[in-house]
Amino acid sequence: MGSIMNNVIEIQVLDKQVRLLQPADGAFRTSLDSVMLAAACPAKSGDHVLDLGCGVGGASFCLTHRCPDIRLSGIEREQVYFDLAQQNAALNSVSDRTEFYCCDIRDFEGPQKPLYDQVMVNPPFREAGDHTPSPHALRAKAHGHQDEELSLEDWIRVAHRLVKNGGGVTIIYPASGTDRIIRGMGKMFGAVEIIPLWPRVGIEAKRVIIRAIKDRKTPARIHAGLVLHEADGRYTQEADAVLRAGAGI
Repeated sequence: MGSIMNNVIEIQVLDKQVRLLQPADGAFRTSLDSVMLAAACPAKSGDHVLDLGCGVGGASFCLTHRCPDIRLSGIEREQVYFDLAQQNAALNSVSDRTEFYCCDIRDFEGPQKPLYDQVMVNPPFREAGDHTPSPHALRAKAHGHQDEELSLEDWIRVAHRLVKNGGGVTIIYPASGTDRIIRGMGKMFGAVEIIPLWPRVGIEAKRVIIRAIKDRKTPARIHAGLVLHEADGRYTQEADAVLRAGAGI
């Protein structure tokens, strides 16, 4: 943790190579999920990537660090997160190749033709009505509270609309929602890859990364996945390579 000013705190990820300003008062925080999402996005040199619901840019700037030759756009509806994402772009010296839009993902018009080579998504993972809402308004919205109209399927449909034919979508989500994502993709995406994130050997996955390609019909694959922790709680060598060295998944 770094300095706190004006109710904002600075953290560093990827072995302090990426700096992030975020709210210090209990709002949604950048997490391991953001780092893993960026690591799993198969962007290559010259790609234009969209971070759908980017927050303060946690996944965005992890990806621009690993892939310095891409262009990145982000959509974030909360003004405070949008403002911090732009500040974080300057903090990480990538303002010249990033752009952010402040709007609901459903209202983003974008170009007439799909523009993005890759879309990455860390969607809200709790549905309204099946949990106790957070008393903090921004945290509640980040976790899917207080907006019954915006569904997981909306995130998938918007990703499909904005990604190029043959382009990809990368999603990180609780493992219990894997079936819902597959159903939501329907015939819009194929070549689905499922990558479990195991807390420890012998412990069922709590998170899963799902990658897919627009309009492909290739069968799905389930990868061996990534074990995050050793028995003593230390990160495994493979997880450490992602979380500290910025390796891809």
